[in-house]
Amino acid sequence: MLLVSYTHHGDTTRRLGVRHQDTVVDVAALGAGIPGLGAAPASVLDLVHAGPDALAALTERLARPVPEAARHPLEKVALKAPLRPGKIVGVGLNYTEHVAESARTLDTDKELPQRPVLFSKPATAVTGPDEPVLHNGDLTAQLDWEVELAVVIGRTARRVRPEDALGHVFGYSIVNDISARDQRRSGQWFYSKGQDSYAPFGPAVRTADDVPDPQALDLSLRVNGEVKQKGNTRHMLFRIPELIADITAGMTLEPGDVIATGSPAGVGASFVPQQFLTPGDVVEATIESIGTLRNPVVDAR
Repeated sequence: MLLVSYTHHGDTTRRLGVRHQDTVVDVAALGAGIPGLGAAPASVLDLVHAGPDALAALTERLARPVPEAARHPLEKVALKAPLRPGKIVGVGLNYTEHVAESARTLDTDKELPQRPVLFSKPATAVTGPDEPVLHNGDLTAQLDWEVELAVVIGRTARRVRPEDALGHVFGYSIVNDISARDQRRSGQWFYSKGQDSYAPFGPAVRTADDVPDPQALDLSLRVNGEVKQKGNTRHMLFRIPELIADITAGMTLEPGDVIATGSPAGVGASFVPQQFLTPGDVVEATIESIGTLRNPVVDAR
């Protein structure tokens, strides 16, 4: 199931929808017809918190006829970030070729990490599909991109074993890990990666039951239509179960938290000469079965 958060006809109220091809089905409009679900979830996060039984009830309801009044053409809605995470845990240097290019251009260690390299982004960094990435020329001349598979946590995870880890996953989405390369401070990445709009997120969440193997997804990124990154999640150094186990060894992951699992090679800093985002650019991050996350870059000054 492909879940979206959206607004319709200029109404600013965000609604929970299920995308099917070029149609969005409004879940609230189905609420009375979903046995066992009670009040219809109003958001993706509500559905995450409602648990597996609610998702199963929604799946069963969607297998039956859907009234025309509950259907909206995709071009008539505005997609938003699927949810506001409690926390975003980023994973750095999680693809072999990206380790090599980062060592060459960003002065990181050339050796492969022995444990996941973790950092965080605040929820205030989240921006949705077609919403702007803010370029403040007073703060950066090196605004970079990184397409990443996002893991949305569905159940509280604490000291989780790798073999149990995927049972804590609600679904998968896309994060573009925007980074101001020239705002790293004494090796710390938080300000470089955590500024407003530096976590484009969406355009949907594909539920875990609909992703047979999250380690076999193609991912790519284009800037102004030109392919910059192209990879597959099978090339992760630390796979999703290992990441969840490592993070939850000392940090509780809660429903709605997001893990941004790292980026393949092809970031702007790796090119000769280096390439960075500037106002007027359009960046598009794509992951198989989830969709394309498109964001314009605008001048924030």
